[in-house]
Amino acid sequence: MKLWWVGIVISLVFSKWANGFVEHSFNETELSFLEAYGESKVGANYLMVGLTLIPGAGAKRAACIAVFPENFALLLLACDTVFSASLIVIKGPETPICLDGTLPGYHLHRGYGSGANSWLIQLEGGGWCNSIRNCVYRKTTRRGSSRFMEKNIAFTGILSNKAEENPDFFNWNRVKLRYCDGASFTGDGEDKARQLQFRGQRIWLSAMEDLKSKGMRYAKQALLSGCSAGGLAAILHCDEFRGLFPRTTKVKCLSDAGLFLDAPDVSGGRTLRNLYNGVVGLQGVQHNLPRFCTNHLDPTSCFFPQNLIANIQTPLFILNAAYDSWQIQSSLAPASADPAGFWHECRLNHAKCTPSQINFLQGFRNQMLNAVKRFSMSNKNGLFINSCFAHCQTERQDTWFADDSPVIGKKAIAIAVGDWYFDRTSVKAVDCPYPCDNSCHNLVFQRAN
Repeated sequence: MKLWWVGIVISLVFSKWANGFVEHSFNETELSFLEAYGESKVGANYLMVGLTLIPGAGAKRAACIAVFPENFALLLLACDTVFSASLIVIKGPETPICLDGTLPGYHLHRGYGSGANSWLIQLEGGGWCNSIRNCVYRKTTRRGSSRFMEKNIAFTGILSNKAEENPDFFNWNRVKLRYCDGASFTGDGEDKARQLQFRGQRIWLSAMEDLKSKGMRYAKQALLSGCSAGGLAAILHCDEFRGLFPRTTKVKCLSDAGLFLDAPDVSGGRTLRNLYNGVVGLQGVQHNLPRFCTNHLDPTSCFFPQNLIANIQTPLFILNAAYDSWQIQSSLAPASADPAGFWHECRLNHAKCTPSQINFLQGFRNQMLNAVKRFSMSNKNGLFINSCFAHCQTERQDTWFADDSPVIGKKAIAIAVGDWYFDRTSVKAVDCPYPCDNSCHNLVFQRAN
């Protein structure tokens, strides 16, 4: 009987599940999925990595108790990853689950050689859901259910396994943690009536525990990164990530396109603050935000990176386009703030912006530079703010590291991140204002049908 339960534990840990790869195209009605542009096109030469489901902590604990019901000490030893301090929650369900109740997952490609004991965790992006209505919709997509996630995804850019494409991290253990909660891996609540589970924080904790059990606990080097909503998550969880390892492990964090600003939109309103307020309130985020912030600011303010980054203790690298495409589309000039459509063409293609619109966007760039001023004073931190109309530049091969990839001072993003991580040189790169940079891979969007 005990051997039968041990078999269940093993099968839970190594279970895998899939649902075919889907390539997403963008139109202006799909703003929350702009991160699809952060994913390189699938091709024959790209490494494809399969999806692994994360077993539920509650299920693992039940199996462990069944195996060792009378010997608590032996139980602790055998079920070490289940009973870590970060996961002991006596009340309520403990299973880490997506919005729709399915298990979350990640894609792991093992490192080798000099990178065998180095780990890179990439947190997927994909907007947020801030109301019952859009969370109910979200759970019918890959952003809310593992039922709709791709079976295999391409590992490109910072996830590539080729030295010529990813010179510093190609042979590390590289992980992409899928995003299916809608609150940057921070929520903890539920809506039973609508069958919604807001379990982002538990997904984060369980994923880290599962990866530790697969060798990450022995890491000599680790980097937590993320794109967009995942970039915000990398900031929010940065110090937690540091706490997973002994002091002898080199640990740093990278936020790509995660510097979302609490900035006024073109009508003078606060579109993004209103969205974040809904996310924080609906999903029970407030209890999982950094205490150094919530001790003096409201929870919604503490979901904005500008109120966090200067106080993160772990070395952090901020990579962001000064004219972030997602923020232009969804925060600064959304249709709700532009009923007359004055910004319609500009938000699809920067080349069609009027001088006054460009002037407004220059003001946004100035706000971004002010937001990182104190942060950039720390020697441990890194910065790369290029004057591009882009969003998510680490996972796309053409923007991460290629012959024509974006540069500041002749230094590509991959080289800048590597120089900073390995302490080869300080990196505080800020581009001149638009339109001076001709190395940008600017995004141009199609008109909605």
